[in-house]
Amino acid sequence: MAKPLTDSEKRKQISVRGLAGLGDVAEVRKSFNRHLHFTLVKDRNVATPRDYFFALAHTVRDHLVGRWIRTQQHYYERDPKRIYYLSLEFYMGRTLQNTMVNLGLQNACDEAIYQVQGLWSESMSTDVKTGRYLGLGRFMASCFLDSMATLGLAAYGYGIRYEFGIFNQKIVNGWQVEEADDWLRYGNPWEKARPEYMLPVHFYGRVEHTPDGVKWLDTQVVLAMPYDTPVPGYKNNTVNTMRLWSAKAPNDFKLQDFNVGDYIEAVLDRNLAENISRVLYPNDNFFEGKELRLKQEYFVVAATLQDIIRRFKSSKFGCRDPVRTCFETFPDKVAIQLNDTHPALSIPELMRILVDVEKVDWDKAWEITKKTCAYTNHTVLPEALERWPVSMFEKLLPRHLEIIYAINQRHLDHVAALFPGDVDRLRRMSVIEEGDCKRINMAHLCVIGSHAVNGVARIHSEIVKQSVFKDFYELEPEKFQNKTNGITPRRWLLLCNPGLADTIVEKIGEEFLTDLSQLKKLLPLVNDEAFIRDVAKVKQENKLKFSAFLEKEYKVKINPSSMFDVHVKRIHEYKRQLLNCLHVVTLYNRIKRDPAKAFVPRTVMIGGKAAPGYHMAKLIIKLVTSIGDVVNHDPVVGDRLKVIFLENYRVSLAEKVIPAADLSQQISTAGTEASGTGNMKFMLNGALTIGTMDGANVEMAEEAGAENLFIFGLRVEDVEALDQKGYNAREYYDRLPELKQAVDQISSGFFSPKEPDCFKDVVNMLMHHDRFKVFADYEAYVQCQAQVDQLYQNPKEWTKKVIKNIACSGKFSSDRTITEYAREIWGVEPSDLQIPPPNIPRD
Repeated sequence: MAKPLTDSEKRKQISVRGLAGLGDVAEVRKSFNRHLHFTLVKDRNVATPRDYFFALAHTVRDHLVGRWIRTQQHYYERDPKRIYYLSLEFYMGRTLQNTMVNLGLQNACDEAIYQVQGLWSESMSTDVKTGRYLGLGRFMASCFLDSMATLGLAAYGYGIRYEFGIFNQKIVNGWQVEEADDWLRYGNPWEKARPEYMLPVHFYGRVEHTPDGVKWLDTQVVLAMPYDTPVPGYKNNTVNTMRLWSAKAPNDFKLQDFNVGDYIEAVLDRNLAENISRVLYPNDNFFEGKELRLKQEYFVVAATLQDIIRRFKSSKFGCRDPVRTCFETFPDKVAIQLNDTHPALSIPELMRILVDVEKVDWDKAWEITKKTCAYTNHTVLPEALERWPVSMFEKLLPRHLEIIYAINQRHLDHVAALFPGDVDRLRRMSVIEEGDCKRINMAHLCVIGSHAVNGVARIHSEIVKQSVFKDFYELEPEKFQNKTNGITPRRWLLLCNPGLADTIVEKIGEEFLTDLSQLKKLLPLVNDEAFIRDVAKVKQENKLKFSAFLEKEYKVKINPSSMFDVHVKRIHEYKRQLLNCLHVVTLYNRIKRDPAKAFVPRTVMIGGKAAPGYHMAKLIIKLVTSIGDVVNHDPVVGDRLKVIFLENYRVSLAEKVIPAADLSQQISTAGTEASGTGNMKFMLNGALTIGTMDGANVEMAEEAGAENLFIFGLRVEDVEALDQKGYNAREYYDRLPELKQAVDQISSGFFSPKEPDCFKDVVNMLMHHDRFKVFADYEAYVQCQAQVDQLYQNPKEWTKKVIKNIACSGKFSSDRTITEYAREIWGVEPSDLQIPPPNIPRD
C-alpha cells in the first residue's frame, strides 16, 4: 500500500486554493530567521527543534499582537456588554497550529518554513507539543473561547495559571503512574505577564460590624498576578483575552521578625501562599473538600471580580463617567457565566463588594448580582456536587459565610411564604445542609443567585429540572434553559483532519467553517460514488498514519484494515469502560472457541486518565492493559483482535486518534453523562457511534437518524424502573453464559496469572455494588456490536452512514452553542463585524 501523505504534505498539496501570497511568505521567513538568530540562537547549526518551535511561535505571535491591541481598543471605545467566562480549568491544547489557522497564516508559514531548508516536517510538528497547554482543564471551555472570538463577542476567559497542569500519565506494569506536567519548564511563548494589574486577595481574618458598615479585618493577603493569553477568532482579526491568575506572596508576608531562623520560616510561608496556583486538582466528577481547593476557588473569583469592576468603572478614553460610580447599569455591561459550581463564590463575593465596599443597599445588590450571574450545571452525579463544610468557611472566608447565611434566610423566607408548613421542602431547598457536619451546597447557591441555569444537553437539562433541582424549577421555571454543548470546527476538523476538510471544501466551499450547518449540503452526496470513495480514502489514510504511530509507540503490529474501535474519555465507572472490556473478552473467547471462523478484525483502543485517588478507575486501567497483554500475544487470535490502552490521552493525541476512528464508544449508563463533546468530535470526523440514549447522543441520533447510529440499552426511564425494582447483577450473570465466562476469567486471574486476586474488587463491585448497571446492558451491547461487525463488512454502506453523520453534525458547533448563550442568557448579539487588521488605519 502506498505510504500516506503527512499532514504537512497534505496541506502543501491543497494549498493551491488558499495559496499563500509571496509577500506573506517572505515576511514570515524574514521574521522566523530574525527570531531564530537574534532571540534564540546565534548559529542555526546548533538550533534544536524547540528553538525552531519558539522562533515560529514568536513569528506567529507578532501577527497576533497588533490585532490583539486593536481589538481591546475597539472594546474600550465602543464599550459593549462584556462576557466573563469563569472556569477553574481550560484545556487549550496545542496553540501554534490553531493560531496559524485562525489568522489565515497556515499556508504562508508552511511555505516559508519549507523554504528555510525544508525544516517544517512532521518531526518538528511533534515538537510543537511543547506548547500544548495554555490553561488546563476542559475541552469545552476552550472551544467556547474560540467561538466567542469568532462571533465577535467582547469576551474574557478567567481561570488559574496552574504551575502544574493535569498530570502526565505513565503506564508502568499496566498501572497508571502520575507524573507532574511541568508545562512551563521551557517558558510559554503565548502569555504576557501583566504585573501592573496585580491584585490582593484576602483570606482568614475576622468580621467586625461597625456603624460605618461591615469590615473584614486582620486578613492574610495573597497577590494575584495576571497572565494574558490571546484567543484569536477565525479570520476576523478579533483577538480576545484569556486571563489566568498566578498566586504571589506580598513582600511583607510574615517578615516581621528578621533574624536568620525566622527569615527562613518566613520564606517557607511565602511558598505556602503561592501553593494556591501550584497544581490543578485532577478529580473528575468527584468532590474533594480540601482547603487548598476552596482557596483556589475563592482566589480566582476575588481577583476576577476586582478586575471586572475596575473595567466597568473605566469608560471611554479613561475618563470617569458619573454613571459608572452607580451600579444600576452593571448587569447591562457585565455578564458572568459560572462554568460549574467551582466559581460559585462569585455570588457572595459580588454581594460583599457591592454591600460592604460600594455601600449598595442589600436588596439592590442582590438584584444586580442575580441579573449578572448565570450558572451552567455539568453533572447529575451526587458525589460530584460541591458541599463545603461550614467550619472551613468560618475559618477561611468568615464574611462570605455571613453573606451566604443571609442569602439563605431570605430565600427560605420566600419559599416558606409560598409553601406554608412544608418543612421538608425548606430542608431540600436550603443552601445550608444540616447534619453531623453542616455543609454549604454550592449548586443551590448558584441556582438561587443566578438569573439563568442551564444544562449542557437536552436530556441533561430535563433531568436537572425534573430531578436535581426539581424544587427550584417549580419555584422559578423561567430560569431553567438548555444549551447543548458544541465543539469548534476549526480545531476539530480543519486542523486535525485536513484531508477530510479539503474533501468537504471541494464539494461545498469553506463557509461551513464558521457555519457548520452548511454541512447539510453534503446530504445529496450520500449516494455519490466518487464522494464515497474520497471519504473512505481519507479515513484509510488517517488509519495508516495512526497505525504507524501505534506500532512505534506500543510495539504492537496493527492491521490498518481492521475496525478502529475507540473509547477515549476520563476513566470512571459511569462511563463504563468495563462494559467495553467484557465485550473484548467475549470476542476473544469466540475467536478461541472457533478459530477457523471468519471474524471482522478489530483494534480496540481505550484511553483516559483516572483521578489519582480513584482506586476502581486505576483497577480498570490495569484490567484493560492485562486483557491486552493476553489478547495481543495469543497466536490463535493473530491480527483479528488487538487491545491498546492509549497512554496519556490529551488534546494532541485526540487530534491523531479521532480522525482515524471507525467506531466511537459513548456507552455511559442512561441519565449519567451530562453531554459529552468527544461524541461530537468523532461524529464530525467520520466515526460511527455506538452508544446509549444519554447526553448529546440523543440529539445526535435525532439529527442523523437513529438508524445511522448504533443505539442500544436501557433508556433513562428503564434505569429508573430498574432502580425501583432493585438491580440484581446475579440474574444476568446466571442467565448469560458468555457474560459468566468473561466475569469468571477476570475473577480467577486468567488475565492476571501472577496476581490471581488482582481484579477481585472489580468483580465484587460488578456483582454487588454496581450503580451503573453494566450487566443490565451487556446483552444488548454485544448484539449491537454484532450489527457493527455486519455493517463494517460492507464498506460502501458503512461510508454512506459516515457521510450522513458528517452532514448532520452541524448542530454540534460551539458557534451555535455560544450564539444561544449570547442571545438567551447574556443579552448580546453576535457580530460578523471585521475589525480592520493592524496595517489598515482605523477610522
